Amino acid sequence: MAAWLAVNASKAAVAELMRIAWRTVGGICERVAAEAQRQTDLLDGLTRIGIDEISHRKGQRYLTVVVDHNTGRLVWAAAGRDRKTVEAFFDQLGQTRCKQIELVSCDMAGWIAGPVADRVPDAVRCVDPFHVVTLATDALDEIRREVWNDARKTGELAAAKDLKGARFASWNPENLTDRQAAKLSSIQKTNARLYRAYLLKEQLRQIYRLPAEQATRLLDEWIAWARRCRLAPFVKLARTISTRSARGSSQQSSTACPTLASKRSTPRSG
Repeated sequence: MAAWLAVNASKAAVAELMRIAWRTVGGICERVAAEAQRQTDLLDGLTRIGIDEISHRKGQRYLTVVVDHNTGRLVWAAAGRDRKTVEAFFDQLGQTRCKQIELVSCDMAGWIAGPVADRVPDAVRCVDPFHVVTLATDALDEIRREVWNDARKTGELAAAKDLKGARFASWNPENLTDRQAAKLSSIQKTNARLYRAYLLKEQLRQIYRLPAEQATRLLDEWIAWARRCRLAPFVKLARTISTRSARGSSQQSSTACPTLASKRSTPRSG
């Protein structure tokens, strides 16, 4: 009962209700979890998994977590956010079960991508669209700041003022106020550089809403266009997507396009 309450309430509340010390609540949870682990192997039968990190408490404290995309359940977690932590998961999984992994969804962090490429080279590595679009939004905001600084330096104070307030107008066109929509329309007419960056971000966002086969083809076209656009943040992003997508085995390359696994919940994007 104490363990069930701990899942649904704070440790202090459980301690008061059960009339036990709060340290005892932790001990009970550890014993119940250990007993359950002896009866169930959460790593058995894994074929499609997601790997990510979450922060807990205050400060830079992280857990690396692994979910089973077939069931949506958390199957493994450990303190840390580095290569050794991910390798510890694959060590526990074992070579035989590593060969059964067909797909891994994750972000583009090297500390995840490296061990995945080494330990499960035949698995498709699927980059979570949430992370890719976030990088595209960051690239767009970097272009906006560059354009704003250029306008300021050349004495175009009115244009600089408009650009400074254009951040939210260029983020999500589906939820714009009338004022933000008017500002976006003004950017289209007066600032080709910023509007080109906006289009690149929006096209990438729409690609990840398409079926995987179509998205894969359009993503290749997007990477080529982004490289030709001469916008440094997007050229860098295109290079990153292309590099991460190319890593993996020669038999089955990784992809940055959405699959069924990446559309299901991941530890962060939920």
